[in-house]
Amino acid sequence: MIETPGREQLTDLLAQQWEAIALLVTDLDEKAWRRTSPLPGWTLFDVVAHVIGTESWLLGETPPPHDPLRPKTDVRTLPHVRNEVAVLNEIWVDRLRPLSGKRLLALFDETTERRRAALAAMDDDAWQASTVSPVGQVPYGRFMRVRLFDCWMHELDLADGIGRSVPEGGGRAEAAFAELTIGLGRAVVKGAKAPDGSLITLDLTGPVTRQVHVAVAGGRGSVLDEVSEEPTTVIRLDSGLFARLRGGRTTADRHPGEVAVEGDTALGERLVHNLAFTI
Repeated sequence: MIETPGREQLTDLLAQQWEAIALLVTDLDEKAWRRTSPLPGWTLFDVVAHVIGTESWLLGETPPPHDPLRPKTDVRTLPHVRNEVAVLNEIWVDRLRPLSGKRLLALFDETTERRRAALAAMDDDAWQASTVSPVGQVPYGRFMRVRLFDCWMHELDLADGIGRSVPEGGGRAEAAFAELTIGLGRAVVKGAKAPDGSLITLDLTGPVTRQVHVAVAGGRGSVLDEVSEEPTTVIRLDSGLFARLRGGRTTADRHPGEVAVEGDTALGERLVHNLAFTI
């Protein structure tokens, strides 16, 4: 069972994450802001606009009105829009696109500062209150771990789009990683078609170093903290590649020689090619 960090700790991690994003894009010129990102249909500008949109929504705000002088896009027709959360995301991104990159960054700083203040003002009852989130009806604090994960992944998107390296370990990554591993059972059973009795170990070699074990029984995959028997399959790769595969930012075929599979190699290869998930 992976615990959600406490209110003060998670609020601090979110503040650090927003600062990391701002630092990463602070020197982009207007042309660089419009470079493509690893996310389908989104530029670097759009990634930051998406974060602004979600944090603004959490502040109780709605997207700016559509500029009647701009063509109106039916965001539901976009190929990467697959659910209602994605629809709202796209509306926010579309409405912010007329801004300059400099103005977008100023809005990002202003919005995240207000979010820090709002989180700091919450009491424990509000932190534990049940709320709607992309992972269902959960305590507000659990939702904020999802927010940390989302923003952390988008930092990687921005870094990859810009062509810069950023630290991918530490407290923010450790907390965010919980969202990458919590649903692995579905990928093992539905994606990799692992039969009952399978035991798969993902050996992440760093900078987030851990072993994740998934056992299959009764047609369901369960993530275990530790195991006492030899795994059916061991998959070794670095945590950065794992995060990008789980987030659907890349595919295993684009990284030959970076993933090692031992044991039932066919099962391991199927899993490596079916890790991607969407919140």
